[in-house]
Amino acid sequence: MSEQKTIGVFFIDRFADWEYGLLAASAVEWLGARAVSLTPNGKPVTSACGFVLTPDRSAEVDENTDLDAVAVIGSDQWVDAPPDISGLLTAIAARRGVVGGICAGTLALARAGLFEKAKHTSNGRDWINEKEPGYPGAQNYQDVPYAVADGRIVSAPGSAPGTFALAYLKTLYPQRSGDLAQMRALFAKEYAEGEYAEAS
Repeated sequence: MSEQKTIGVFFIDRFADWEYGLLAASAVEWLGARAVSLTPNGKPVTSACGFVLTPDRSAEVDENTDLDAVAVIGSDQWVDAPPDISGLLTAIAARRGVVGGICAGTLALARAGLFEKAKHTSNGRDWINEKEPGYPGAQNYQDVPYAVADGRIVSAPGSAPGTFALAYLKTLYPQRSGDLAQMRALFAKEYAEGEYAEAS
């Protein structure tokens, strides 16, 4: 894989605006990665707040042979009308790329069988078992409020975009531990200093 990592960020309609910013921006600005946006058929999609995203490419496997990693962003469409991107996810996993999912994006990883041998998390044990009953690896579920990385598989609940970004980038860039420690300290500082202060 190339020295400059290329990360595909996968979106579907009604994608969660808050789930990808820390990951994509930190990867590019801090670590020099290249980020490309993907949608199922290469057509624009609309976010939960109504922003329209025009992607760089589709999710076809042959369009994404350069990807070192992919991150699947959450949307309620993963429950209501999910596309099948198992081919893309398993192709990237087969070449030792990083595959991540956050919030309902974790359902795509479950459906692709990527949790069969990987510890993982999602929006709650009951939630994922209801949405994808009997998925391979259900016994590996970790009931925690932060991201979980196991091997090259990274997962997180929708409430944890910060730890998702950190766990994902640590998996993709293990040699950049110093930079990632600084990033973690920066993210944590917001909460370590207590609640926001109201102007007097």
